[in-house]
Amino acid sequence: MSRPIGRILALDLGTRRIGIAVSDELGILARGLDTLIRTNKRADLEVLNRIAMEHQVRLILLGNPLRLSGEAGSQSDWARKFGDDLRARTKLPVALVDERLTSAAAAEALRGKRIPIRHRKAAIDRIAAIILLQGYLDAHAVSTMEHNL
Repeated sequence: MSRPIGRILALDLGTRRIGIAVSDELGILARGLDTLIRTNKRADLEVLNRIAMEHQVRLILLGNPLRLSGEAGSQSDWARKFGDDLRARTKLPVALVDERLTSAAAAEALRGKRIPIRHRKAAIDRIAAIILLQGYLDAHAVSTMEHNL
C-alpha cells in the first residue's frame, strides 16, 4: 500500500493567528506557510479555502487543543466548530489532531534564535503547525510500512 498522492494542510488555530503548514505531494515533508493574522471567521475561511485550492490539498488537519489530561474542553469545542465551518467552506475532509505541547515544542525550537519579539509569536504558530503535520506524516508512514510487512 502506498501513500495517497496529494497535499495535506495543517492548521494551528488561535484566536489571533493561525499557523499554517503544508506537506509535499508525497506526504513526506511538512513546510510552513505564512501565518494568517485573523480578521473574522468568514475572511479567515476564505483565505484558508484559497490556500487549500492553490496547494491542491486533499485533507486538512486542525490542531485540537485538548487538556493535558487528554479531555476535550471549551477550546476543543471551539476548534471542532471551526473545523465544521472549514469543512463546509472547502468541501474537504477536516481531521482534528491532538496538538498538546506543539506550541511548547515550537517555542523550544526557537530558543536562542534571534527572531524579533514582534515576529516570534507568528513563528511559533507556524512551527507548531509544522510539528503537528510532520508528526501526522511520520505516524502514517510507520503505519503504511507496517501494513506492507
